[in-house]
Amino acid sequence: MRWWDIDPVLGLERDLFPEDAWSRGMFWSELAHARGPGSTRRYLVATEGERVVGYAGLAAAGELADVQTIAVARDRWGTGLGARLLTELLRAATAFECAEVMLECRIDNRPAQRLYERFGFEPIGFRRGYYQPGNVDALVMRLTDPAHSVSDSAPVPPDPAQGTEIHG
Repeated sequence: MRWWDIDPVLGLERDLFPEDAWSRGMFWSELAHARGPGSTRRYLVATEGERVVGYAGLAAAGELADVQTIAVARDRWGTGLGARLLTELLRAATAFECAEVMLECRIDNRPAQRLYERFGFEPIGFRRGYYQPGNVDALVMRLTDPAHSVSDSAPVPPDPAQGTEIHG
């Protein structure tokens, strides 16, 4: 993800997460940590031509990584794009030499939970009222050994019919 991707990403963010969408400043701040020596972040966008159809981000600290965000345009749900983005985030966690990856997922988002479970994430707890202002609980999930998870998961090939590309 680059600075010029922020506006289209914000459009998706507001559509998909209307109650708790990230702000422009939050994305700028994350991107500031995603470049240069000592980078602790990895942010990606998925595009079809000029259109951003997905994005994802990961933060690393020591041996722990955290999936900050992952989203796919509604008209691309069920295409495997979420799995491709998650695969790239887990590759980044491996490159950062992280032993574990954590994430929070809305308790009412079963499709996302199934995706994470497919990659080996396990539920470990809850964060009550995590998503505000809707006061929706988050399911906390953890993956140990992301390198093993990526190598064991079937690679998700690009969809040539859709022409979707993932950029870092």
